[in-house]
Amino acid sequence: MGGDEGAVEAHPRLLDAVRGQPKAVWVTAFAAVIAFMGIGLVDPILLSIAEGLHATPSEVTLLFSSYLGVQVLAMLLTGYASARFGAKRTVITGLSLIVAATLLCALAGSITQLVALRAVWGLGNAFFIATALSVIVGAASGGQRGAILLYEAALGLGLSVGPLLGALLGDISWRGPFVGTAVLMAIALVLCATMLRRDSDQRRDPVRLLDPLKALRHKGLLRTSIGSALYTAGFFVVLAWSPFVLEWGAIQIGLVFFGWGLAVAVAGVLLAPLAARRLGERIAALLAVVGYAALLAVMTVHDKTVLVIAVIVSGLVSGLLNTLFTGMAMSISDAPRPVASAGYNFCRWLGGAAAATLVGHVAEWFGSPQAPFLIGALLCLGAAGLLAVPDRAADAHEVPATAALVGEEA
Repeated sequence: MGGDEGAVEAHPRLLDAVRGQPKAVWVTAFAAVIAFMGIGLVDPILLSIAEGLHATPSEVTLLFSSYLGVQVLAMLLTGYASARFGAKRTVITGLSLIVAATLLCALAGSITQLVALRAVWGLGNAFFIATALSVIVGAASGGQRGAILLYEAALGLGLSVGPLLGALLGDISWRGPFVGTAVLMAIALVLCATMLRRDSDQRRDPVRLLDPLKALRHKGLLRTSIGSALYTAGFFVVLAWSPFVLEWGAIQIGLVFFGWGLAVAVAGVLLAPLAARRLGERIAALLAVVGYAALLAVMTVHDKTVLVIAVIVSGLVSGLLNTLFTGMAMSISDAPRPVASAGYNFCRWLGGAAAATLVGHVAEWFGSPQAPFLIGALLCLGAAGLLAVPDRAADAHEVPATAALVGEEA
């Protein structure tokens, strides 16, 4: 399908998905927006946190790695929890943990306390967002495709609003964004507790804890998952390290990453399906990850204007890669999609957690604030090398309807 036709078609689908949805869908989508805000919320206040808690850049970037690291491990448990206890109970548990963690983050007296509380936040986020998609699909009217578009819109809105909210409240105090998130999440918790359908007591299909790891025995899924982990490492180099290179205030950093988040949303909703139809998922992802490596290389230039432009443009490429990698992961293996998704996400976000942990140390080891960008570029070239290996399965020219977001749950 040509680009113009696909673009015109995508807008009515999104509008149709919005109309006539029950309250349960809107409540869960609202909570999902707040949950996804957590990824970029701390970005504009990293420097303020470092100053307020007398922490080094390496210590502050642990706010990403503790959040992601626990979330990675918890993703292996979410399928089991949802199958054992039901979707609503799992969602309520996740939201409760997030409310408690974010409120306590605002009261933290040291970077160690803040890092530990971000880990609890990551645990709650894993339980909530891994279940939210199934809740929206089960409650939505108009079919599964429309429900998934709503979920994707929530993802993009959360990624873009998170840095902006962090900037506005962080300009008052670095504790402000945590208080704001706690209040919004408390509202979402009350709404979900009162408006979501009660879990049925009927027996559910069992999900074993090791099933996601066993799914990675499939060579194609393993190769795709490792490639996504390498790209995600580069993604978090941009997210976690750019504020330290820019050395700007919360408002300026928040506006930069607001633009970045909007670019991620637009590319994920509109551009990725078009690229898949024209080129096939693997070829489109290969070209995009090479482009991402090039942008990371551009970020090594000692010019803040160039860095800002490269960061915002990287959002477009990230939107493409998030959807394309997930489409490949969900279509390349014969494992059930929830199981394949959990295994894929485990690898993918493990790459992000490792990058967020090491990015400050890399700058120290090489004695250059630009060094993490160069390492990220090399990792993305490694991902391109894995994508260059063809798989026996045909290269899909349509992103599966359920695939575009299953992997965006974290």
